[in-house]
Amino acid sequence: MTIPESQKRIRSRETSCVELIQQTIADIKKRDTFNSLITLTEEQALAEARERDRELVQGKDRGPLHGVPIAHKDLFYTRGVRTTAGSLVYKDFVPDYDATVVERLRAAGAISIGKTNLHECAYGIASKNPHFGFVLNPCDPKRLPGGSSGGSASLVAAGFLPMALGTDTGGSIRIPASYCGVAGIKPTYG
Repeated sequence: MTIPESQKRIRSRETSCVELIQQTIADIKKRDTFNSLITLTEEQALAEARERDRELVQGKDRGPLHGVPIAHKDLFYTRGVRTTAGSLVYKDFVPDYDATVVERLRAAGAISIGKTNLHECAYGIASKNPHFGFVLNPCDPKRLPGGSSGGSASLVAAGFLPMALGTDTGGSIRIPASYCGVAGIKPTYG
C-alpha cells in the first residue's frame, strides 16, 4: 500500500491508524522470511497509532504521513528503542533521544514499527549481517538485497511498508533500492 492509499483509507475511516498498524505487523510476522528487521516495536507502534487516531477525532491532522507505518534503519537513534547498528558491540545500546530525522518523521505523524536489518555498522554493500542474519531480497530470496540499507529496501519491496528510512554515503540506499526494484532517494546534506 502506498502513502496516498494509506492516507485515503485513514481519512475515509475505511481503516483506523491502529488497524493499519495491526495489519502491517501481522503481515510482517506472517510473511517476512527475508530477515528484514532486527527489532519489532509492536507495543510502541500501537500506542502511537492510538494517539494518531485520537488526534484525528479531535481534528488534529499532522499531514500526509499521519498514521503511515515506517521502519528505521537500525543505525538511527530512536529514544527508548535498542539501536544496534547491526553489531554485537551495540547489541544492548538504547539511546535516550531520537535522531533528528526520526523526530521529524514522528512529528509528521509517521509510526515506526521497528528497526531494519543492515550490513554491520553500515559498512558494506551486501547486508550480509553475521550477527542478526543475512537480509534476503524479496524479488528473489536467493539473491542479496544490496546494502547497507538492505532491510529497509526489503520491507518496501515485499510490500510491508510504503516507506523505510536508510542511510547513504556511498550507495547504501541506492544500491538496495535498485536491487529490490523500489525507489531510493539520497537527500542532499543538511
